[in-house]
Amino acid sequence: MKYAPAMKLSWPQIALLALAGAIAALVVGVQALQSRAADAPCRMREFEGSQFIVCVYDAQRDELRLASRASGGSYLRGFTALADELGREARRVRFAMNAGMYNDAGAPIGLYIADGEQQHVLRLTDGPGNFHMKPNGVFWLDAAGTPHVTPSEAYAAAPPPARWATQSGPMLVIDGALHPRIQHDGPSRNVRNGVGVSDGRHAYFVISAGFVSFGRFARFFRDELGCRNALFLDGAVSSLWAPSLSRRDDDHAIGPMVVVLR
Repeated sequence: MKYAPAMKLSWPQIALLALAGAIAALVVGVQALQSRAADAPCRMREFEGSQFIVCVYDAQRDELRLASRASGGSYLRGFTALADELGREARRVRFAMNAGMYNDAGAPIGLYIADGEQQHVLRLTDGPGNFHMKPNGVFWLDAAGTPHVTPSEAYAAAPPPARWATQSGPMLVIDGALHPRIQHDGPSRNVRNGVGVSDGRHAYFVISAGFVSFGRFARFFRDELGCRNALFLDGAVSSLWAPSLSRRDDDHAIGPMVVVLR
């Protein structure tokens, strides 16, 4: 059997082949980056001159949990402690955020349900501060993982079979209307975070990138995200852990946290 002699390539041909290989590798790399970007749960949005980071929970794709205590019984006060508690599962974290009012020890002060176990009762009492700016509300998930935001009085009137629940306040948006006591653009300015729902599948966890008023924050949920119900989670200590943004805030001791995993 005769073999054909090996083809000898000129230097220009070799250079062209090398260039083609480099372009192909670049295309593959760009496609991988685009794929990761499309899957990123947290993105920056702008509204009325302010910037907000929006992290999306998808009930058909993600797992959502609430975290307050470590397995040893102590309260988790930040994302470093949460990561330690999660252990190897920390690699699955899409994002985490502080999620509800708490006392000096870091314990929830309102309704708190973790994996079907009620650890603190619903509170309907009057008092000072944002939590008691009625109506306040409850963010909760049912057994199927469907997210809900419900005013506390409505939740108390017909308690649902919640698997996860955290109470906070005030409500920002109630059935498409802004909270009646929230001014259009009042003097209070803070970094704020909250959660809103627009359908039976997605929950939008939002943290402002700077100081914003309650009014602008509430309108962002209603007018930009289309949320018919939204709940204020906290201000000043608002914190975010978003691996896709290479961000993990540990500047404040916080209380209950929501964590969304792949």
